[in-house]
Amino acid sequence: MAPMRPTECRDVGRRRFIAIAGAFGGTALLPTVTQATAELHHWRGVALGARASIRLLHPDPAEAHRIIDLAVQEIERLEAIFSLYRGDSALAVLNRDGRLPDPPLELVELLSRAREVSRLSGGAFDVTVQPLWQRYRDHFATHAGTALPAVADLLPLVDWRALRIDPTEVALTRSGMAVTLNGIAQGFVTDRVHDLLRRNGIGQVLLDLGEIRAAGDRGDGRPWHVGIADPGNPDRSLRRLDCVDRAIATSGGYGTVFDRGYRYSHLIDPRNGRTAPVLRGTTVTAPDATTADAWSTAFALMTRQEVVEIAPLIGDMKVYFATMGSVAQIA
Repeated sequence: MAPMRPTECRDVGRRRFIAIAGAFGGTALLPTVTQATAELHHWRGVALGARASIRLLHPDPAEAHRIIDLAVQEIERLEAIFSLYRGDSALAVLNRDGRLPDPPLELVELLSRAREVSRLSGGAFDVTVQPLWQRYRDHFATHAGTALPAVADLLPLVDWRALRIDPTEVALTRSGMAVTLNGIAQGFVTDRVHDLLRRNGIGQVLLDLGEIRAAGDRGDGRPWHVGIADPGNPDRSLRRLDCVDRAIATSGGYGTVFDRGYRYSHLIDPRNGRTAPVLRGTTVTAPDATTADAWSTAFALMTRQEVVEIAPLIGDMKVYFATMGSVAQIA
């Protein structure tokens, strides 16, 4: 799921920031380019627990600010549904009470999509993994050693099939269950903001909300470029991907771990309670960010052979495994 550390609400290792660079009427989409008819408008803040930034190139400052305000409002609206760290969010209420009557439509939609990924992945993706993450967090907050916490007692609580999803109520059917959306919500919010920008006339855009989605090209016929980071050195790019009308998401350790010995990554396998390899990154490209986000999380917990067998069944996606110093497309 999403990067976290025991001492932080959220880690920004993989989901570093939001960056929206947009154009209107064919203006070039590079924040470093200065043009007489366009200005770079920049917003910084916090979204979904991580540092956030919106960069938008537009010839009309008032219109640019209006669109940025709309994007920020949409992010805040969805955060009020999906955030684990807001006590009044719909997700927090569900985890606290075990049920949520009259759930927001967005929550029902997202949980339904998550359920389908869980089914196809054989449980490698499971939003009910939160009790395991809490056990790891609490264990390493008080234990400096490298011994893993005991998790066998929690495994019966991690089961996507025990989450009842209905437009009238979402419910956890076993006492002690809890849900996290950190392996899919960032992609969902990215898609919603992408759609909002398109409705407001931004036809060419590169949007990064931890997950990346591009609409159109950079305005000059060239594609957007997105790098796959080296798990051993996240500041180093191993491969450049062209991105036009696609979404890209990456899951992996990337230095985000529970223990000081850097042995146990933040990604926990819902099927057995073990963590994913620390020095392997999984990147997925897909038509939308929700799909890329969820499957990058699932594939990060699978073997190469499992990915090779499952990816073609899903459809239009590419999958890359990155290790220290190298990256390979495996599906």
